Amino acid sequence: MTHKHRNAIVIGAGFAGIAVATSLAQKGYDVTVIEKNTQIGGRARQYHCQGFTFDMGPSWYWMPDIFENYFRTFGKKPADYYQLKRLDPSYSVVFGADDRWRIPANLQELGALLEQYEAGAAEQLEKFMAQAKYKYEVGINDFVNKPSRSITEFLDIRLLKGALNLDLLTSLSKHVRKFFKHPQIIKLLEFPVLFLGATPENTPALYSLMNYADLKLGTWYPMGGMFEIIRGMETLAKEMGVKFHTGETVNQIEIKNGIATGVNTDKDYYPADIVVGGADYHHVEQHLLPTQYRSYSPQYWQKRTMAPSALLFYIGLDKKLEGIDHHMLFFDEDFKLHANEIYTNPQWPSKPLFYMSAASVTDTAIAPEGKENLVLLVPLAPGLEDSEEKRSHYYEIIMNRLEKLIGQSVKEHVIVKKSYAIKDFEQDYNAFKGNAYGLANTLKQTAILKPSCKSKKVANLYYVGQLTIPGPGVPPSLISGLVVGNEIEKDFAEL
Repeated sequence: MTHKHRNAIVIGAGFAGIAVATSLAQKGYDVTVIEKNTQIGGRARQYHCQGFTFDMGPSWYWMPDIFENYFRTFGKKPADYYQLKRLDPSYSVVFGADDRWRIPANLQELGALLEQYEAGAAEQLEKFMAQAKYKYEVGINDFVNKPSRSITEFLDIRLLKGALNLDLLTSLSKHVRKFFKHPQIIKLLEFPVLFLGATPENTPALYSLMNYADLKLGTWYPMGGMFEIIRGMETLAKEMGVKFHTGETVNQIEIKNGIATGVNTDKDYYPADIVVGGADYHHVEQHLLPTQYRSYSPQYWQKRTMAPSALLFYIGLDKKLEGIDHHMLFFDEDFKLHANEIYTNPQWPSKPLFYMSAASVTDTAIAPEGKENLVLLVPLAPGLEDSEEKRSHYYEIIMNRLEKLIGQSVKEHVIVKKSYAIKDFEQDYNAFKGNAYGLANTLKQTAILKPSCKSKKVANLYYVGQLTIPGPGVPPSLISGLVVGNEIEKDFAEL
């Protein structure tokens, strides 16, 4: 089927925007992607300073099968664009100054590690992972590839039976505690959902599929940084004929009689047969459309549970640190308290948890010789008041803790420092409430209960990205782009 005479305009060049653009180009559309920032990649942009290269957003490469599937859709593979390295240890979790768990890539070794802390944990891990594997296979292959436009999509008997086995009605918190008692094992298994946008108590146990992705499929790193994936996707998109316009802001989607006819930018007008919002869903819906064509009210948006925002520091050191790992989670403070301060009682955390990515441990090319590249991240409640004073205060807190926990001086060796938080997410990505990770994966915001990937009022307007199906994270954003490309093909096949 060829639609070469048909124009598709995609707003936003993040993972989901590039994915849907490539999918539509493959189906014969003439596709233009319009990006307000001067660099593509959305949250996955890069920052360069004094020979250091920082990935500004995502730093975890999980679910390699989804990246393989993405490139395979277009007859390619990830290795055509970037080199992957599996990390071992996958990451480490620091519970205190002399209490660090280095999580081995090998599952049996992990079982042996857990056994040291809780008798029978190795066997329990096998049972837990068998269930997590089932959820991953059914969840990722059947569940997340559905466009979630109608409940009837879920009436397939395998999925209905699956829904019980998928544990949609149990919380992850309860599920994990059926298998394990040791508080540190529980933290290890609950941590992946902290970034999905809800406390483990409010996240369906379906998301133990994240533990399968984490502990079995492994943590990987594309040499050169996460931006290499964006580079590869851009190269592929351009090979398929996609055009990119950067440094151009979309101001309005033109609608006539319930049909989007084009988009106005600060530089030009682009006629369109299809429009896809790959920028922040709330922004596209509430700011680029006339009121009568919005599917959701401002009240609806105010009631959504957003995934966290983040305070980030991009740090370059004039020396190497000893004995650190590529990914380090600092859980030396109260996990539950911090989660509560993000979700239940939104405020700046009293005792922040934080995460450190030290990609220069794996990849010497991203920092000058003998120097270290660090990204520090504190998860925050979205919508907080953001100020330089707050940022400085938290910089001191986490730097002091970092030095204490790794037993080395860090602060006096900082030669590059840039902070990034709620205001920047709002300004650079039009992120609703300055969110970093999209919409939370709570039970009330799963599948058809998320904002729809198709406008209810504009016949040819669609949405991709982390505020619609299937949810936050890089792999779901890729899936989102492919799912919506296929929906557009189905909806307009007869034209």
